[in-house]
Amino acid sequence: MAMEVTQLLINAQSIDGTVRKHAEESLKQFQEQNLAGFLLSLAGELANDEKPVDSRKLAGLVLKNALDAKEQHRKYELVQRWLALDMSTKSQIRAFLLKTLSAPVPDVRSTASQVIAKVAGIELPQKQWPELIVSLLSNIHQLPAHVKQATLETLGYLCEEVSPDVVEQEHVNKILTAVVQGMNAAEGNNDVRLAATRALYMALGFAQANFNNDMERDYIMRVVCEATLSPEVKIRQAAFECLVSIASTYYEKLAHYMQDIFNITAKAVREDDESVALQAIEFWSSICDEEIDILEEYGGEFAGDSDVPCFYFTKQALPGLVPLLLETLLKQEEDQDLDEGAWNIAMAGGTCLGLVARAVGDDIVPHVMPFIEEKISKPDWREREAATYAFGSILEGPSADKLMAIVNAALTFMLNALTNDPSNHVKDTTAWTLGRIFEFLHGSTIETPIITQANCQQIITVLIQSMNDAPNVAEKACGALYFLAQGYEDIGPNSPLTPFFQEIIQSLLAVAHREDATESRLRTAAYEALNEVVRCSTDETSTMVLQLVPVIMLELHNTLEGEKLSLDEREKQNELQGLLCGCLQVIIQKLGSEPTKSAFMQYADQMMGLFLRVFGCRSATAHEEAMLAIGALAYAAGPNFAKYMPEFYKYLEMGLQNFEEYQVCAVTVGVVGDICRALEDKILPYCDGIMTQLLKDLSSNQLHRSVKPPIFSCFGDIALAIGEDFDKYWRYSMPMLQSAAELSAHSSGADDEMTEYTNSLRNGILEAYSGIFQGFKNSPKTQLLIPFAPHILQFLDSIYMEKDMDEVVMKTAIGVLGDLADTLGSHVGGLIQQSVSSKEFLNECLSSEDHTIKEAAEWAKHAITRAISV
Repeated sequence: MAMEVTQLLINAQSIDGTVRKHAEESLKQFQEQNLAGFLLSLAGELANDEKPVDSRKLAGLVLKNALDAKEQHRKYELVQRWLALDMSTKSQIRAFLLKTLSAPVPDVRSTASQVIAKVAGIELPQKQWPELIVSLLSNIHQLPAHVKQATLETLGYLCEEVSPDVVEQEHVNKILTAVVQGMNAAEGNNDVRLAATRALYMALGFAQANFNNDMERDYIMRVVCEATLSPEVKIRQAAFECLVSIASTYYEKLAHYMQDIFNITAKAVREDDESVALQAIEFWSSICDEEIDILEEYGGEFAGDSDVPCFYFTKQALPGLVPLLLETLLKQEEDQDLDEGAWNIAMAGGTCLGLVARAVGDDIVPHVMPFIEEKISKPDWREREAATYAFGSILEGPSADKLMAIVNAALTFMLNALTNDPSNHVKDTTAWTLGRIFEFLHGSTIETPIITQANCQQIITVLIQSMNDAPNVAEKACGALYFLAQGYEDIGPNSPLTPFFQEIIQSLLAVAHREDATESRLRTAAYEALNEVVRCSTDETSTMVLQLVPVIMLELHNTLEGEKLSLDEREKQNELQGLLCGCLQVIIQKLGSEPTKSAFMQYADQMMGLFLRVFGCRSATAHEEAMLAIGALAYAAGPNFAKYMPEFYKYLEMGLQNFEEYQVCAVTVGVVGDICRALEDKILPYCDGIMTQLLKDLSSNQLHRSVKPPIFSCFGDIALAIGEDFDKYWRYSMPMLQSAAELSAHSSGADDEMTEYTNSLRNGILEAYSGIFQGFKNSPKTQLLIPFAPHILQFLDSIYMEKDMDEVVMKTAIGVLGDLADTLGSHVGGLIQQSVSSKEFLNECLSSEDHTIKEAAEWAKHAITRAISV
């Protein structure tokens, strides 16, 4: 078979479909019948310099895909499969891979580098292939340039694949030494320098100990800064990428270097190639991000012993940094507003300016205002646009007091520009800036309103007029209207928008029907604005919202009647269905309670029929939106929703089985909760099917982990709805809850993302327990729960001891302690008294500043007192 592999790999790239398909089938067959032989022959092909380049590259790619996959469950299978291979096969494959690093063809070497890293990612954590790093590093500086380049590339990929705790510090030091030497200006070969610089970028996470050592850190920083001055543009770009990463990973070690870095970045932004300048701006964006996070976390008040003091680098750099960023705003591209994915130096500079404003607050205003005042009326559109962009960028961060006078003075000017400026760019940025004014400086928390009786009419007239402008300007005008409506959310019975409500709604529907509505996200923006206007409307306009129902239903009906559509048309159709279902959801939430409920419910049957038809179209987005709308309808209809269940149930089951589009699955789980609350015990006939599917979902390793916490919450919803009848699902759900609880109790040392997931898992488990306790309360079957009490108390104690739960978990956890005491009473009084939760955790919650936690704790305290006193 090995003889034929070359030909099969070439045929698998043939332009002739039949030849290609046959080759792919044969390769698949070879893999299934003899995995070891298959992988070995691929590695042999990759290593053989006499074979064609195309077959070698594909051999490497197929080999890489046999070791790794995006889906977690598939990846796990591939790892187990590799680990199960016999030692001699693995040794031969490794030898072939290392040999390929000296191949004359760059693409082949690069493929081998990636495959070696994938193998290392599997083997090093298992303490296998211990000699790999040593063999890569041995005599690296005596090697021919192309082999040295490939070896450094391999070390970079290896650091990307393997977690730092798997590699001994002694090896880390050697890797960093080799990489930093390869970056040195003394290294004559640019390919080697580039590979070394990219490898350092991937290895920075390993350099903790080295960055803690002043001499080593100085050396690394010097080499990186020197590399930003290399004559080769790709090396300069890669070096700045390293600086960006260092800014976020080692922020607290940078004070000593900031003056030099400022000079280097300023020179790059002003004079260098755009790809390099963008990274130099990104360095300052990273610094701002770090400082914004620190200031948010510590509230700006630092104790002397604070872990991460803020060095205020941004504040110190203001006099030089702001003029530098303002210059970049004048480097716009002609058509950047029309290209959704556009990113250039002007946009990067504006984004960074916005972050600077958030990091330093009021201090930025005097640095930016002279630029705005000088440029805002200039004849050149670039100057007017840059001034408007600068103004829009600094609206988040400084206090309302600092900005109010300026914004009031600028508002009329902006409205005029949006109507009369001859430049599309200036109008686009002006509409965006108005949106930012309404987002940050308009609303119930602002003392002196910007929008008054005097100017409200003009603002709305101008925005509505702009919706007829070019799609990119109209889209920003819809966005501004969105924030204008949102600011009136808590206004009370009389909204200033009420007199214009009908006109606004009609204008937005007209925009959604424009021929060019699919450009610049215009249609989406129009429906988002419509939804927000409806959501924030008052009772005065409810009859107009009711009139909107048949209009939107007709639109949805029309999308379901489509004749044969092209793929592109079908995609746009599906997107529109999603938007219309989303719109109906907002209307249902608005009108589904008294006094409008009875008038609105006359449409419920038709609406439900339309939603069910949406499930017949193949679109995850539309399914998700239809499912959310049905959840809202169930909430509004209450027990009457039961009549839709016979027909809806199969779609509910389909949603719960949708592992591929896991967002649909997650939303469906949420809707099961809505239906439980609506139907209460009327959901009982469907519970066997629902519980079977939920238990399957939990035990599947194919389902995205984010869906699992809501499934546990859903157990609680079902138990609360059907009460003691939940006992039949008891022996299946309890062990799952217990093992998930054990898993989530101990998560210390995890990264932020993992801690966040663990907390959502804990919350789901606790909500399940809470629903089960409340569902069984006052039932003779409560004694079934007594054996689980010790485990639940232990779970509460252990998450308290971990000290990493968020406020949501805290509230649910103390609630479960109360539910346990309330439902089981004297049966568990003694157990509760022995637990940490009943003392320290309860006291901590009783003195919480969050009043919802405090209330839950006071209730729990009463329940415990009752349980103990019986």
